[in-house]
Amino acid sequence: MIIVDTSVWIEFFRQADDKIIDLMTSYIENGEAVALSFVFGELLQGAKNEAEEKLILEFWTSLPKVNEGAIVIEAGKLSYKRKLPTKGIGLIDSCLLLACKSNKMSL
Repeated sequence: MIIVDTSVWIEFFRQADDKIIDLMTSYIENGEAVALSFVFGELLQGAKNEAEEKLILEFWTSLPKVNEGAIVIEAGKLSYKRKLPTKGIGLIDSCLLLACKSNKMSL
């Protein structure tokens, strides 16, 4: 299973890089791509029109999800303890790291 970062989803939706299209298509078809709410929240935040919003929500609905529980709180604690903001790692990226670590998944 793999957690896909927002930037990779954006490239996939742009359909400009055949390598990313092929890789993501394989992950999706094989049930290996996992969705996280905050990643899809970022995608929805950047939607340019209703068609993009609909497409993003269709993927959100169809993909397997990670049990997020209190991931944002735990990521905040991890971020504080490791001083991640001083290294340019924000809360969303901390959540991604924690979700990967907690679920033994790749990013």
